[in-house]
Amino acid sequence: MRVVGGIAKGKRLKAVPGHTVRPILDRVKTALFDVLRPQLAGARVLDLFAGTGSVGIEALSQGAAHCVFIDLDSSSLQTIKQNLIHTRLAGKAAVLRRNAFSFIKNCQAEFDLIYVAPPQYLGMWIKALRGLDRHPELLAAGGRLIVQIDPKEYEPLRLGKLHELRQKKYGNTLLVFYARTVQALP
Repeated sequence: MRVVGGIAKGKRLKAVPGHTVRPILDRVKTALFDVLRPQLAGARVLDLFAGTGSVGIEALSQGAAHCVFIDLDSSSLQTIKQNLIHTRLAGKAAVLRRNAFSFIKNCQAEFDLIYVAPPQYLGMWIKALRGLDRHPELLAAGGRLIVQIDPKEYEPLRLGKLHELRQKKYGNTLLVFYARTVQALP
């Protein structure tokens, strides 16, 4: 696992000890950031269920201004901090030990990119997406919300303030892209 582009390109990232975190594969991350790159300059990023911090670190390396990393696991948080120091991107980051669902409910910030990659097969992506749908102000107008899940987990969701834009499947990784729904004027 490495940084695939930007100022920290080629830097190897540490993995979280054990088998509880499923980091994004480099080839999937490369494809994802090929799509996101035009929107990254100066972006504010939220990496929910951050794990190793790979996605948020990639965003910072490729031009994002700031990233908030959210995770509850102390091993993940330590790994993220080490990876930020190793890539020299720690000054652009906040690493917070928080419950992702409580964070969504109580956060007052706005983000241009929100990345959601929760533990698999627990329906946590659905709970996170519904929480974000109740708090769409977290996603800036024109921003993107991306969910990383196993394709077997996917189900269409009825959301009011967010809508699905598209999906990209890479083997056993499915990226689902969402945006804020534009309300028609009366």
